[in-house]
Amino acid sequence: AFPAMRPVGSWPWSPLGLLLCLLCCSCLGSPSPSTAPEKRTGSQGLRFRLAGFPRKPFEGRVEIQRAGEWGTICDDDFTLQAAHVLCRELGFTEATGWTHSAKYGPGTGRIWLDNLSCSGTEQSVTECASRGWGNSDCTHDEDAGVICKNQRLPGFSDSNVIEVEHHLQVEEVRLRPAVGRGRRPLPVTEGLVEVRLPDGWSQVCDKGWSAHNSHVVCGMLGFPSEKRVNTAFYRLGYGGGMEWEEGCGGAGALFYPIAPHSYPPRLLAQRQQHSFGLHGVACIGTEAHLSLCSLEFYRANDTTRCPGGAPAVVSCVPGPLYAASSGQKKQQQSKLQGEVRVRLKGGSHPGEGRVEVLKAGTWGTVCDRKWDLLAASVVCRELGFGSAREALSGARMGQGMGAIHLSEVRCSGQEPSLWRCLHKNITAEDCSHSQDAGVRCNLPYTGVETKIRLSGGRSRYEGRVEVQIGGPGPLRWGLICGDDWGTLEAMVACRQLGLGYANHGLQETWYWDSGNVTEVVMSGVRCTGTELSLDQCAHHGIHIACKRTETRFTAGVICSETASDLLLHSTLVQETAYIEDRPLHMLYCAAEENCLASSARSANWPYGHRRLLRFSSQIHNLGRADFRPKAGRHSWVWHECHGHYHSMDIFTHYDILTPNGTKVAEGHKASFCLEDTECQEDVSKRYECANFGEQGITVGCWDLYRHDIDCQWIDITDVKPGNYILQVVINPNFEVAESDFTNNAMKCNCKYDGHRIWVHNCHIGDAFSEEANRRFERYPGQTSNQIV
Repeated sequence: AFPAMRPVGSWPWSPLGLLLCLLCCSCLGSPSPSTAPEKRTGSQGLRFRLAGFPRKPFEGRVEIQRAGEWGTICDDDFTLQAAHVLCRELGFTEATGWTHSAKYGPGTGRIWLDNLSCSGTEQSVTECASRGWGNSDCTHDEDAGVICKNQRLPGFSDSNVIEVEHHLQVEEVRLRPAVGRGRRPLPVTEGLVEVRLPDGWSQVCDKGWSAHNSHVVCGMLGFPSEKRVNTAFYRLGYGGGMEWEEGCGGAGALFYPIAPHSYPPRLLAQRQQHSFGLHGVACIGTEAHLSLCSLEFYRANDTTRCPGGAPAVVSCVPGPLYAASSGQKKQQQSKLQGEVRVRLKGGSHPGEGRVEVLKAGTWGTVCDRKWDLLAASVVCRELGFGSAREALSGARMGQGMGAIHLSEVRCSGQEPSLWRCLHKNITAEDCSHSQDAGVRCNLPYTGVETKIRLSGGRSRYEGRVEVQIGGPGPLRWGLICGDDWGTLEAMVACRQLGLGYANHGLQETWYWDSGNVTEVVMSGVRCTGTELSLDQCAHHGIHIACKRTETRFTAGVICSETASDLLLHSTLVQETAYIEDRPLHMLYCAAEENCLASSARSANWPYGHRRLLRFSSQIHNLGRADFRPKAGRHSWVWHECHGHYHSMDIFTHYDILTPNGTKVAEGHKASFCLEDTECQEDVSKRYECANFGEQGITVGCWDLYRHDIDCQWIDITDVKPGNYILQVVINPNFEVAESDFTNNAMKCNCKYDGHRIWVHNCHIGDAFSEEANRRFERYPGQTSNQIV
């Protein structure tokens, strides 16, 4: 509780003012550093700089000054080798990537270089081949950018930087909130707007501040929309001589309003002084960053700043994932679920992925033609995130499968849904899945990554999982019991750490024993894989229940920024399904590998036959990493019967279900061998099973199991005539990490009359809308050999 507060002089204290506090949160916005150029090191007469926003200090659009004129580089034929040379010109050790299509915004002036070709070893960009200085057929929509390693060249000097006042930019934005008693949970949704300028954090004058400005700020901070705020409350707290005391240091500190003589002298803080750095902000409301708005900076010699005004205040509405109260969260989630026609797939972090849209009950992708930040921001806000940090093209988040619904999407940025934007309906000939559009959205700062850490690993992507728990007494770090810890739990841990996906979830971590933390503080962790932190997963309460109590049997993870994603070619299943009555004397190997129904054990071998539903399965890897067996070569099992190694115990489940979900027949497939049967035109095969070769499925390739291969069937000998569902599930035990497990199941309607079978309506489990799936479960079957 706060100590009693007394009036100061004749200033009238308000009960509302007495409750006013200020919480200093950490920086939440996307950076947008200034475009001041760096001194070049090797190209005489040239200067280089990184420009554009939002960006980090070591990335951006490359600009070159030649003959006193600044210009850009076209992305035609641009490579990582050229980026290496340019990053060294900018004073960095090397490049880690490059960008095309004006990712950091289009530049102005000349396009100095086109078709730039470097080997990567050149000392200067002047040594690289090109069309010649100023000779280009590009537009600024094709400006190239680089992402440099954040490490300077030894001895690099930037004393030759050209200082231009109008290059001053807003770098970051944060909210300094006012709260009641106690600490407000993250994310912070309301408070005074503060911007980080080169000389520190400053406030923004609220004269002329509009809802459009608030909309832009909320989008930068990861919130889809803004709401009205009681500015009088803040003016009361900041007016008339109130003073503030910082309750605790650093981000998240509390500030208490105090009055002179109310506390001992050592507790008195200095009088709250406004530090306005920005005024005249005028946004349209569609900007992805505050720097894109019209605004003015106060000059250093301004003595009077924001006369009659006050600091700007913004209040944001959190999306469903970040709603503070459970009631609010459920309400927003149900609202979102009722209207969802857009989703993200294949992203390694929340708020990023390939954009998919729902049309006529079927999900499909969006072609990246004319895809930009405005359209990407509409998607992000529609899904409950902030504005878009990046609009991705070229299937950067993996390729989809099936329909491509939209192309040439053009948004103003104010639409409530992507479907309200102008767009072109296309056919398969107009675009391919190699052009699937994606997004990265701004997210609220939740601080969940501070509650978890890894220890003992060889890199920051692996180690024993340690979590921070509170309770009576101070916060402390502890371990997680390894019982039942698997891929889904590891996925959540890696996501909470900000490290992407989990390659492995480990139940034994003695080889990572750091020795500092030995107490097991969490057990019984069971996750669905979609949670943002381990706290959201089911787990035991205060009573820890762990079968193996030694610290060696605690949870560990190996994380990765990329993962595979397997999809079954559902149309091929439908096209190849048929019934075969196979003699028992030809099924000895299949029986040995447990590929027949249990009733086959009591059959009159070798006489008689089994009735098999056979079909081909073509499994594509559309992710961003190769699919590799979890087990190493040393543990693969040789099967003499078919002359091959099994690298996974169960790779696929085949089931026949009644419409209400009861299983009436089942089959399974161990990975006879995982290999690249065929690949896309620009992809080379990497895996082949022959001669004990490496097994796996390369990104952009597929593994084909033909219908005439042993165990590529379901034994339906005991199935009675009727309407059924054929279900195929890949990687059913989650043995290998994938970016998306929801698309691992395929379902088909099937009608069996005792002699023939009709298979139709085959589709990936999440390819239809929820309503279409409900209709699928209730399908009426067929009459007179016609599907109805």
